[in-house]
Amino acid sequence: MDDPIIAGVELGGTKAVAVLARGRSIIDRFRLPTTTPTETLSRIADQLARWHVDRPFEALGVGSFGPVRLDPEAEDYGRILDTPKPDWSGADVIGALTRGHDRPCRIDTDVNAAVLAEKRWGAARDVASACYLTLGTGVGGGLLIDGAPVRGALHPEVGHLRMRRATGDAFAGICPFHGDCVEGLVSGPALHARFGRPGEHVDDDDPRWSFFIHDVAALISALSLTASPGRVILGGGIGIGRAFLLGQIRTRVLAELNGYLPHVTPATIDRFIVTAELGEEAGPLGAVSLGQAAYFEGVSRKELRLG
Repeated sequence: MDDPIIAGVELGGTKAVAVLARGRSIIDRFRLPTTTPTETLSRIADQLARWHVDRPFEALGVGSFGPVRLDPEAEDYGRILDTPKPDWSGADVIGALTRGHDRPCRIDTDVNAAVLAEKRWGAARDVASACYLTLGTGVGGGLLIDGAPVRGALHPEVGHLRMRRATGDAFAGICPFHGDCVEGLVSGPALHARFGRPGEHVDDDDPRWSFFIHDVAALISALSLTASPGRVILGGGIGIGRAFLLGQIRTRVLAELNGYLPHVTPATIDRFIVTAELGEEAGPLGAVSLGQAAYFEGVSRKELRLG
């Protein structure tokens, strides 16, 4: 029996990607910038409707930037909560994207979706627990423990942790909620504010990168000591776009942990901190993975009713 056709939507802070897939093979793709909620969600919903007419999909998965309400029993389920992204607070992601079809749907954070994809098809295949850190427009962390994404009252918001600052770093940070939390210090907009230009235009030898390395390593060290992932995967435009940073982050993490964790050593660090094997496909394939879970959950419920 062929795999079902699944629709997936990765809703990121800068861009959105909708895909139609069978298994992990993407059949069609629709990409657009993330602008206003009305424009962005309407265009995606229209594309889903066109796909559903031509090649009906069996379920929809959505990986969204956060914070987003994930509890299906909550009145604001599927809505973006208070966010620094202008105009998006309160946006009804699920309501907009399920318009025009009655297929089962599952939503999670974009980083939880990405770590699910990396577990199934990528860099986390051989570990039970992993953390996916996206370093881009925002900073987010998806945590997978014993194969299941971590949720609680909300979902992990590791980018808003405030870490010990690097000596000599006077940058105030840009987060409207916390100032110098990790996101306020190392996200794409934060780097633009720190350097005076986008991070991709900053030379590798600029000494201010040392602050970025310090802050990302401090976050990885804190997560290693709390969530205890078997692997940390770096994604996002900065995470996979500036290769020279990876080795220096690894070195700094070793210094931070100072031999305390037996599974994080000079001999293992290259396998402990890695870049996303799926690259930019981690988000879309993560959304597909969520859709597959929604589909098979629906099939199981139907079988129980018939039984």
